[in-house]
Amino acid sequence: MQLFMRPAARDWTCPPVPDEVRAFHASLPGCTPTPLIELPTVAAELGVARLFVKDESSRLGLPAFKALGASWAIHRILATADGPLTLVTATDGNHGRAVSRMARLLGQRAHVLVPKGVWPGAVDAIAREGAQVTRVDGPYDEAVRRAAAVAEDPGAVLVQDTAWPGYEEIPGWIVEGYSTLFAEIDSQLAAGGVELPDLVAVPVGVGSLAQAAVTHYRSRRTRGPRLLSVEPEAASCVLASLVHGRPMSVTTGDTIMAGLNCGTPSSIAWPFLRGGLDAAVAVSDADSVRASHDLAALGVASGPCGAASFAGIRAAVEQGLVLERASTAVLLNTEGPTAT
Repeated sequence: MQLFMRPAARDWTCPPVPDEVRAFHASLPGCTPTPLIELPTVAAELGVARLFVKDESSRLGLPAFKALGASWAIHRILATADGPLTLVTATDGNHGRAVSRMARLLGQRAHVLVPKGVWPGAVDAIAREGAQVTRVDGPYDEAVRRAAAVAEDPGAVLVQDTAWPGYEEIPGWIVEGYSTLFAEIDSQLAAGGVELPDLVAVPVGVGSLAQAAVTHYRSRRTRGPRLLSVEPEAASCVLASLVHGRPMSVTTGDTIMAGLNCGTPSSIAWPFLRGGLDAAVAVSDADSVRASHDLAALGVASGPCGAASFAGIRAAVEQGLVLERASTAVLLNTEGPTAT
């Protein structure tokens, strides 16, 4: 494991997301804030005053946070569409199911390309949403390339949660959608007497959720919290990029953290990650399994990707990240144990 730290990140600033994002989500049937759960025993383990888990194991009827980004992006896409569309995406599981669910609810078609190594239950869940599913005999990056080619067909549009030069608008809308999660954290902490967290740990694949965290906290007038990104050791493209100071692609390996098994940072996320992340760490599958079991014992249902944030803060502290005893930390549990 390797820990990257950048002390100047809290002084970096950026513009905020549009105000209407959270209002849009509030208008959706069944959209209520997910729980923010305090875990005093974990706070004691890490040596901080308070620790909370933002539990995204059930969001808009799905077992992960991805519906926030997919719903807002598809809303923006359909606002200018002239007729029915086929929404195309590549996925490690949760994003594809979110796109498929929104397509079904809005009377559109979905075509989801799934890379090698995705849990079969995740693939089946996407198919049950009514999507056409194509398996790709290759890693996530190859599935993204194939999806982009499929989306060139008439009546198709790519709804991908990673960006590259020439394809950045829709991934940007997806990132905007994730901002609702962080606005909820602010409101929930304020209700408990906490103005802002001192540290937020975010699981990272291509970096879109971390970009949303950076955008939310670095667009404030007051100095925001430290932000820690957490990746699998088998797919630590953001950590490698931060260490080298430029976007890096890595060859991914096998990991139980399938939703984080990405080899290239999103092009629109990279400037935000480079400027606004305070620290980055990679964790092993064993670290994630231990964290998931420990969270379950405390009543928090977490999958391998969701537990990565807990594993990451543990690893970061072991490697030298100093947490003040009076501080408040927030971990993002981005998926439940049956996230599919």
